[in-house]
Amino acid sequence: MSEETGNSEKKEGKGFEKAKEKAREMGEEAKEAAGEFREEAKKTAEEFKEGFKQASGENKKILAGILAIVVGWAGIHKFVLGYQKEGIIMLVISVIGFVLSCIGIGIFLVWATGLIGLIEGIIYLTKSDEDFYNTYQVGRKPWF
Repeated sequence: MSEETGNSEKKEGKGFEKAKEKAREMGEEAKEAAGEFREEAKKTAEEFKEGFKQASGENKKILAGILAIVVGWAGIHKFVLGYQKEGIIMLVISVIGFVLSCIGIGIFLVWATGLIGLIEGIIYLTKSDEDFYNTYQVGRKPWF
């Protein structure tokens, strides 16, 4: 009986060593897979971050350009880009122009703000996305 016990203990010892080795191998594989997953996740996060920056910049570019061409006299495109002071200046000049249009001189004020809006709209839409972002959103250039 002691011989059988010794054999079964040897078998159990070999089985335990095999299981231990297999667990070690699987642990290494899991570490490798986790490392690969981590690198992929970092790469995907960076791509998402870059894509988000480009998309938000492009959307503001198109919106600001179209608003500048259509209702540029009101300065709404300035508010979209975050230039409150410049937007208020254009809006006030336009309102004064409408009030003074009964005299005739106000038409020139409205015409001037409309022309500024048209020129800015064309400039916004013809710039590349990167140039627009760097000039008007990062560089904060308020006029033209």
